[in-house]
Amino acid sequence: MLVRVGCEFQYEIAFATPSVLQIQPRPDGEHRILRERWELTPEVAVHEYRDLYANICRRLTMPPGSWRLFYDAVVEVSDRVDDVDGSARQVPVDELPDETLIYTMPSRYCLSDTLADTAWELFGSVQPGWPRVQAISDWVHNSLQFAYGASNPLTTSHDVYQQRSGVCRDFAQLAVTFCRALNIPARYVFGYLPDIDVPLTDAAMDFCAWFEAYIGDRWYTFDPRNNTPRKGRVLIGRGRDALDVAMVTSYGAPLLRQMTVWADQWTGSLDALPPVTGKPVSQVPA
Repeated sequence: MLVRVGCEFQYEIAFATPSVLQIQPRPDGEHRILRERWELTPEVAVHEYRDLYANICRRLTMPPGSWRLFYDAVVEVSDRVDDVDGSARQVPVDELPDETLIYTMPSRYCLSDTLADTAWELFGSVQPGWPRVQAISDWVHNSLQFAYGASNPLTTSHDVYQQRSGVCRDFAQLAVTFCRALNIPARYVFGYLPDIDVPLTDAAMDFCAWFEAYIGDRWYTFDPRNNTPRKGRVLIGRGRDALDVAMVTSYGAPLLRQMTVWADQWTGSLDALPPVTGKPVSQVPA
């Protein structure tokens, strides 16, 4: 199955601003990039590298004035929904692979030490393994209200637990927090998620956040915002929390005028991609 994904950012910039981008799919995800296109207007020099979590980062300097970033790709993905294994066991801490231990620790936005008592009160009696992680996803899905503007880039999982509202980023980070408090390795994930075989809404497309839990000797996908297995996920980045996988990290204060995101099933030709028709996620009048 093919999906078309991408985004466009339009900025007004007062002075040259060094920045790091994470918007293209990771090549080691369960997908294959068939065609991609970058447009930087005006053009600037770009340096690509891998960060500590093997995410692809593009380093550049935004020039003063109006600047546009455009990324568009057609990606081959599985036509299967997320894997489900109700028998996956919780791996004891002393048996966890070394590389998973970092995902059992508190991080900047996932305050598992602060919410440890709460996690054990809510989920300590649930069968360890898949049932416990699914119970966490269920609780977050049912207890939080999805609301744009309910949080900001500094909102922590503890804040979200108290206010009981947020966006998919907040749903994922709270679930990650509860998992870590219960000694389950959990990592924050974000990417593109097309609406395939689900009811369509009038909401604008946006980047999507979910999480992965290490149970049954492998990583499994959980999505407390949607809380149902989905198909078509295109992975961009993984990390401890949203701080590690910011779409744009700017060493300055560029003004974002508009951001548009698209993620749709694709049945057309790879040689002639039509103009993007996605709705702007955010638009600030000039």
